[in-house]
Amino acid sequence: MLDYNARILACAEDESRSPLERARFLAILGRNLDEFFQIRVSGLREQFIADVPGTSPDGMTPREQLDAIRARAQRLVARQTEIFEKHVRPQLQSDGIRITDWTDLKKAQREELHGVFEERVYPVLTPLAVDPAHPFPYISDLSLNLAVVVRDPDTGVRRFARVKVPPRLPRFLKLSGSRRYVPLEQVIAAHAERLFPGMKIVARHPFRVTRDADVEVEVDEADDLLETLESLLRGRQRAPEAVRLEVAKTMPQRLRSILLRELRLSSSDLYVIDGLLNLGDLWSLTEQRGPAAKRSRPVGVTPPELGAPLSEPPDILSTLQERDVLVHHPYDRFSTSVEAFVDQAADDADVLAIKQTIYRTSDEGEAPVVRSLVRAAESGKEVVALVELTARGDEEANIAWARTLEKAGVHVVYGVVGLKTHAKIVLVVRQEGDRIRRYCHVGTGNYNPETATIYEDVGLLSSDVELAADVADLFNRLTGYSNGNGYRRVLVAPGMLRPRLLELIHGEAEAPDGRIVMKMNSLADPEVIDALYAASNAGTEIDLVVRGICCLRPGVKGMSERIRVRSIVGRFLEHSRIFRFGNDERGPRYYIGSADLMPRNLDHRVECVAPVTDPALTARLAEILEVNLADDVLAWELTPDGWRKVKTKAGINTHQRLQELAEKRALGA
Repeated sequence: MLDYNARILACAEDESRSPLERARFLAILGRNLDEFFQIRVSGLREQFIADVPGTSPDGMTPREQLDAIRARAQRLVARQTEIFEKHVRPQLQSDGIRITDWTDLKKAQREELHGVFEERVYPVLTPLAVDPAHPFPYISDLSLNLAVVVRDPDTGVRRFARVKVPPRLPRFLKLSGSRRYVPLEQVIAAHAERLFPGMKIVARHPFRVTRDADVEVEVDEADDLLETLESLLRGRQRAPEAVRLEVAKTMPQRLRSILLRELRLSSSDLYVIDGLLNLGDLWSLTEQRGPAAKRSRPVGVTPPELGAPLSEPPDILSTLQERDVLVHHPYDRFSTSVEAFVDQAADDADVLAIKQTIYRTSDEGEAPVVRSLVRAAESGKEVVALVELTARGDEEANIAWARTLEKAGVHVVYGVVGLKTHAKIVLVVRQEGDRIRRYCHVGTGNYNPETATIYEDVGLLSSDVELAADVADLFNRLTGYSNGNGYRRVLVAPGMLRPRLLELIHGEAEAPDGRIVMKMNSLADPEVIDALYAASNAGTEIDLVVRGICCLRPGVKGMSERIRVRSIVGRFLEHSRIFRFGNDERGPRYYIGSADLMPRNLDHRVECVAPVTDPALTARLAEILEVNLADDVLAWELTPDGWRKVKTKAGINTHQRLQELAEKRALGA
């Protein structure tokens, strides 16, 4: 995963990109590292503290892994900070964004921010002192804080105090009449005397704490999963251990030692930043709608199969009666495809039922697909929502949606005991004359209108009888009691997905002209990797497009000579999973779905992978894979010695090319 983040950082280093784009990559890196420490590092620390025996597949103990992570993460953070402070920060002025330190402000500007502080900031601040009557305060996860040292001018006694930077306020305060921004923590620090009247301010330095964010629920022992998770989330506000402390370089050693001691961390958990902390907050600035931002913002198209005259609403269900439709986000608009599909079903008087899985969606109030389910239930339709409450990082939002859906009369269920439901499926049941017809969507991405503009995903909209029947059976398995795997078309995990994928790989290994192309986020399953090695040795040509973690080592003589691995890293997050088996002469088989090839997906999650058989749609999938494999602008390739940037001269940019192709299709070209 740190290798992937290094590729993200390389995008931020690329001087051919706009400063706004480079800032966005720095923000993505910051957010990725937060999650990495919250989940991966916290798990390794637990293993180390518990003295868990054994080593990782590469022979490293938890302690050795933690040491290697620290060395690598320190280099990444140092480069991230240097790129921002020396290059991106000065150049952002060309996009109308100036991040200015308090010390560089003129008198009039400071007076303006003084008014902002008194009116908007001061009322929500809570200084917390540490003395015999006040224990060291709890420092919440990912919070930005000021460590303040005050001195009583009468007694000379010094005290430590903590001031939390309010997360609900903008991280960067905007000066009126300009695009100049000042970090909020600097404005608070400049007014520290206001928080401690009568005291002398000796020091004020920003710091940030990262805590274990992995919520573990003993499902077998939970009578009510919703209430149990709500209780755990309330407890998580104070329960998890700290795993990382970030401090400004200006913070003296004495203050660092106090924080490490109180947080029960060691010096190996300390990260010293020579610049602004939490560059993940740059994301809010990259969303500014200045002229440059507008020019660089991509606009998806309505898939031509789903279009309609301006005077008429689209009739997606009628279209699906005639043919399947493949959608490719963000090049195809989510709002006029998948979102419109559910929206039409909610309002269609002949629709009897709608069923949908919800793994991640946007915050409450901003999820049109879920709002459509509410409207459908209120109109008397049978509506089922399978809400995965334990989707990491979205637990609170999913709980809120579950409550909203239940109030509207939606049947809300929480999946299969002991498994996360990661499948992306929708089922619509409609009365058409004297028959019932079912429509479905099987996708690779979440039903989230926000991420659908920046995540690359594919989805299949269909009324195919067998495919829709499989989706219906899967919903019955998820909402009732069933261990059956008697599906006609789809591949479902756990149980049948890995065996079927292995069978397909073995089939190509046995063919004299074997060919495999697979695109995914991560590849880590040992059985799949061993099967790919065997296929390579048997003569099968294999291309893998893996965005993030790849535990397979390509190009090794006698083991993986015919395997090539690449990663596409650019303005969109590559998120689709596409699997192709077979060459053009024999007729390849294509599958899309929600599963990465990792043990957690194949063994511990409910996943759904569907075949795509329509020649027009398989041609689209072939086109996507071909563009990915031809890219020499965004692509990296994995060698036996590590990742390196692809360097050829064709100038093919996957994201630009696929956008151009979508626009040509929309114009009928």
